[in-house]
Amino acid sequence: MQSSNARPRGSGGDAESSAENHDGHDVARAEASAGVRYDDPWYDELASGWGETGGDGTSVAPVTTAREVREERAAAAADVYLEVQRSAAFQEVRSRYRRFVIPAGIGFFAWYVAYVVTATSAPGLMARPVAGAVNVAMLAGLGQFLTTFLLTWAYARHARLRRDRAALELRWDTQELTRTARGGVAS
Repeated sequence: MQSSNARPRGSGGDAESSAENHDGHDVARAEASAGVRYDDPWYDELASGWGETGGDGTSVAPVTTAREVREERAAAAADVYLEVQRSAAFQEVRSRYRRFVIPAGIGFFAWYVAYVVTATSAPGLMARPVAGAVNVAMLAGLGQFLTTFLLTWAYARHARLRRDRAALELRWDTQELTRTARGGVAS
């Protein structure tokens, strides 16, 4: 029996017998790789840095790719952000933020829960008229809206007076450090 490449199939003792079951594909691949020239534009080993040799026959180190350079710069930039996060200035900004937000959040939540609990457990108190058709429940409900606006105003004021300047300085410093870490020029 003969294969499609006109070579006899069977259990012959010739050199091609190990590749006979594959119709000569392994033999063709081995012959092709042995005859590849380094100046072949389709040869991928040169592009990847494998198999390159210098003029004296020693192997050459693989060339770093643009992707590897970008990944190294991104890692350096990530280190900048971790460094800034550990800085005393950043910790101070976060501390000022927490010192306002946590008590304000707890206070507002307590006021809201008190309103809901009172409305459900003491309907007689909430129905007590204050002036005409306006009762305690209406005033407390309007008080919820008023405290929401007051809390928003207080938060914006606190941020403007105590955190924004320091946060802006941190932002500029972080951008400058990131720019230099990515290979840019510091100004």
